[in-house]
Amino acid sequence: MELLLTYDVDTTTPEGRRRLRRVAKLCEGHGIRVQKSVFEIVTNDKMLLKLMYDLEDLIDADTDSIRIYHLPHAGTEDVHTLGIAATHPHRADLIL
Repeated sequence: MELLLTYDVDTTTPEGRRRLRRVAKLCEGHGIRVQKSVFEIVTNDKMLLKLMYDLEDLIDADTDSIRIYHLPHAGTEDVHTLGIAATHPHRADLIL
């Protein structure tokens, strides 16, 4: 499944800035950052549940917001960009 994950973490406190870094790091482990607080993610049901559980553990539900949109099949491949935005291959070979 293909997802678009966005987040808004309250950074008015030192704790909020730590949460922001932790949320970003967790998302980087699951997808490709396409904007500062936006990730494209290709995953399965099991990994999505784990990601949601881990995010719920990190955020402050009273001040932070995370939105996850399910994209149609091949949704990350049908992207129109403007400016410096670039498309990223999600299913290409990964070289470590």
